[in-house]
Amino acid sequence: MGHDDVLHRAAELAGSWLRSLPERPVGVPVEPQALRDRLDPTLPDDGADPVAVLDRLVAALEPGLVATSGPRYFGFVTGGTLPAALATDWLVSAFDQNPAVAVLSPAVAAVEQVAAAWVLELLGLPAGASVGFVTGGQMANFSCLAAARHALLAGEGWDVEADGLAGAPVPTVLVGDHVHATAVQALRLLGFGARRARRVPADDQGRMRPDALAAALVEVEGPVLVCAQAGEVNTGAVDPLDAIADVVSARERAWLHVDGAFGLWAAASPGRRPLLAGVERADSWAVDAHKWLNVPYDCGLAIVRDPAAAVAALSVTASYLAVGGRDPSALTPESSRRARALPVYAALRALGRHGVAELVDRCCALARQAADELARCPQVRVLNDVVLNQVLFRVEDADTAAVVDHVQRDGTCWVGGTTWHGRPAVRLSVSNWSTTPGDISRSVAAVTDAIAAVSRAG
Repeated sequence: MGHDDVLHRAAELAGSWLRSLPERPVGVPVEPQALRDRLDPTLPDDGADPVAVLDRLVAALEPGLVATSGPRYFGFVTGGTLPAALATDWLVSAFDQNPAVAVLSPAVAAVEQVAAAWVLELLGLPAGASVGFVTGGQMANFSCLAAARHALLAGEGWDVEADGLAGAPVPTVLVGDHVHATAVQALRLLGFGARRARRVPADDQGRMRPDALAAALVEVEGPVLVCAQAGEVNTGAVDPLDAIADVVSARERAWLHVDGAFGLWAAASPGRRPLLAGVERADSWAVDAHKWLNVPYDCGLAIVRDPAAAVAALSVTASYLAVGGRDPSALTPESSRRARALPVYAALRALGRHGVAELVDRCCALARQAADELARCPQVRVLNDVVLNQVLFRVEDADTAAVVDHVQRDGTCWVGGTTWHGRPAVRLSVSNWSTTPGDISRSVAAVTDAIAAVSRAG
C-alpha cells in the first residue's frame, strides 16, 4: 500500500479529534491497565494493513486521550496548537529532514535562521544572540546553562569541555526561592549539583528579591551564575529583571540567565512588556514555544547572547562532520532531531507581530476574568496578582484535593493542584489560542459546583 490511503485516513482521524475538542470531556481518569489491555500488548508475528493499524490504535487510545489542545485545559501552562503550526508539523514528519548539519537540509537551516531572527526581534533580545531549537524548556535551560558553565570557567582558565569539573573552580549558583524544577534539573545534569544552588528569598508573589541577591553576592567569591525567572509557574510573577541585572552587572565573572519558559512571550505584547524591563540585559534566555506560541510539543529555544559560548559548550565534532558555527547542531545538544523551526516559522508567519501580542493579551484577559468570577464564590480566595495568564486560588473550608479531583472527573475543564506557602492550592493557566470567555465561565461554574459538592459531602 502507498502513502496516500494511510495519510488520508490519518487526516480523517485527526480531523475528527480536532472537531471534538470544543465539547469533549477534557480529561477523565482511566485505569492504566485497562488502556494497556485495549492495545493488545502481545507483539504480533505478522504485520497488518496500515489503515487498520491506525483505526485500531485510535480506538484503543480514545478513552485515555486528554484534550490538552482544547479550550478548557488549564493545567501545567500547556498551550494548544495553532492550525498553521499543526499543519506544518505534519509536513515536518513527511519531509523527514534532520537539520543537525546544514548540508543535511539547507532549507531547514535557512528556516532556523529566519525564525530565530523573528523570535529575537519579537522578544526584544539582542539581534546577534544564538538560538538553538531544542526539545522544550528543560533542554533550553540545560543548553543555556551549559554555555554559562563554559564561559565562566573559561574566564578562570579552565576548559570544562576537555577537562570536566573535577578540580575546577566551580561557579557559585544563585537561584530564586521559587526556581522552576527544570532549571534545577539542568543544574544537576551539568554537574553543579541541585543542593549546591543557593536559594535567594522571594516576595509574596514568588519574585526574587534584588536586595537579598545583593546580600548573598557579598558573601561570594569567584565566578557566579544567577538564574532569574520570567513567569513563576504558580503566580505568573516576573522577577524584577532590571534591578537583578544591576546587581549582577556590578560583579566581574558573572552570568545572568532568565528562565522564561512561558513568561518571556509576554515581551511580545506592548502592554505587558514593562513587566520584563531589563530582560535584554541577561546573558541567556530559555523559552518554550509550545506554551504561549502554541506550536506542537518538542520545541524549545535556547538563546545565548554570546554565540561562541553556546558553540563551545554544545557543538559536536567528528571526522565525517564539517560542523560550523552556523550549523544547527552547534547550538543544541542533539545530533538527530526534528525540523522544529518550521512550526515556529509558520506560527509567527500566520500570526504576525500583532497576532502574537493579541494572543498574549487575550490569555491574560481571560485569566483576569477567571480570577474575578472565581472570587465571587465565598469559599475561593485568589492568592496571586493576576499579571499574566496564571490564576492561583485556595478553597477555604473544603478539601482542596477533593475539589480538584471532582473537577477533573467532571471533565468540563482541567485544573491542577499545587502547594503555595506550604498549603494546598489550585492553579489555572490560560495558554490556549482557542479559549473563549464562554469557556472560562463554564469552567468557573464547574469549579464552584465541585466546591459545593465536596462541601456537602463533608
